[in-house]
Amino acid sequence: MNIGAASDASGVSQRMIRHYEKIGLVPAPPRRGSYRDYADPDVHRLRFIANARDLGFPIEEIRTLLGLWSNRDRSSAEVKALADSRAAELGRKVRALENMRRSLTGLVQSCHGDDRPDCPIMDRLAE
Repeated sequence: MNIGAASDASGVSQRMIRHYEKIGLVPAPPRRGSYRDYADPDVHRLRFIANARDLGFPIEEIRTLLGLWSNRDRSSAEVKALADSRAAELGRKVRALENMRRSLTGLVQSCHGDDRPDCPIMDRLAE
């Protein structure tokens, strides 16, 4: 199948497919004339990458996960450790975002939002 069909089948944009090939996450498929010729295993790999991205894994961890995925002798402990580490990192980010949201909400509540130029939001940004 061509890149458009692979994109449709995997849910990964053509641009991202080319990027993944460029950085070595997806091997370059054989060519049929001037077109890339993708097969079902390529689409499966692209879906794997997309699912890993949706779970917040960065590229280097996806590279590691792909290696583990293709290694049937892997231990699930390695996979679990990666996922646990990613979940902990996401938890840290959630807490940081919640702190930012609380700060911003407090600033919004303290701003009159009227015709006056005084604004605690601007004061805070200018600190």
